[in-house]
Amino acid sequence: MRAVVQDRYGPPEVLRIEDIEKPIPRDDEVLIRIRATTVTQTDTHARAAHPFFWRFMIGFRRPRWRTLGVELAGEIEAVGAAVSEFSVGDHVFGQGAGSQWLGAHAEYICLPESAPLAHKPAGMSFEEAATVCDGALQALSTLRLADARDGRRIVIYGASGSLGTAAVQLGKHFGAHVTAICNTKNVELVRSLGADEVVDYLLEDFTKNGQTYDAIIDAVGKYAFFRGRRSLKPGGMYVATDFGRSALETIVVAIGSRWVGTRRMKFAMGRRNKQDVLLMKELIEAGKYRAVIDRRYPLEQVAEAHAYVETWQKTGNVVLTVSGPIHP
Repeated sequence: MRAVVQDRYGPPEVLRIEDIEKPIPRDDEVLIRIRATTVTQTDTHARAAHPFFWRFMIGFRRPRWRTLGVELAGEIEAVGAAVSEFSVGDHVFGQGAGSQWLGAHAEYICLPESAPLAHKPAGMSFEEAATVCDGALQALSTLRLADARDGRRIVIYGASGSLGTAAVQLGKHFGAHVTAICNTKNVELVRSLGADEVVDYLLEDFTKNGQTYDAIIDAVGKYAFFRGRRSLKPGGMYVATDFGRSALETIVVAIGSRWVGTRRMKFAMGRRNKQDVLLMKELIEAGKYRAVIDRRYPLEQVAEAHAYVETWQKTGNVVLTVSGPIHP
């Protein structure tokens, strides 16, 4: 089978297409023919081992996983003897977990039946379904830390990315008042996702508008606790989703905020489980969530896709089509 592989860390050019052995499912696994996947910021960080702390998770000298890719949509081609939830021919979407959290930039992948995996929402294309899980499951983690619910006022900084577009929609689903921060070109898109207020950061600093909030979610790792803390109400929560410029600084601030003042900083690790994937399927089929796709690339152009994601200018998600454009 074809897969995107790398043998060293570096720029997008370290990626190449190679024929590798097709996996065989174990008794508790399913073999998925991948139709579409995505290139996420996680993929670019893992490819380059940047920031440096990534090496402690994915291999210090060289990549422990040769093939990247955290989310996917496709069809079941084979099932293990102990599998009962899925059958051959089922259309599925989801992502890996644990030791199998990477590997979706390939034609096939084996995942445990218990992985964050579910039947694809009815009426949704493979390309759309492939974009759901990474951003939405991270968004759910941030919103839970922010205690998003009726009466809560939350800010989503970086509301036009994969996590951000998901957090806007899910925040409204939970009943929170959502103030979304993005740039000029994405104001109308973010407003269409349901945000109560949209602030163009190129024109206005939301921390100077005199309002205070129960929580600020930094969806892109580009903001800072100290910039936003005065816009937090006493007891408010700042939720980080990326280590930003310095992992050590983020950790020190998160720990220090527990002891100084009443405003807190926490780091959302992004819980990944089947229950949340099933929740997303339910919301999609109820018309309460939609995928946002910026660009589509064939698998052969994976390096170009990585280069684009690294500009930090993508809107929503960047899709890799493994077998060309495919519809429900």
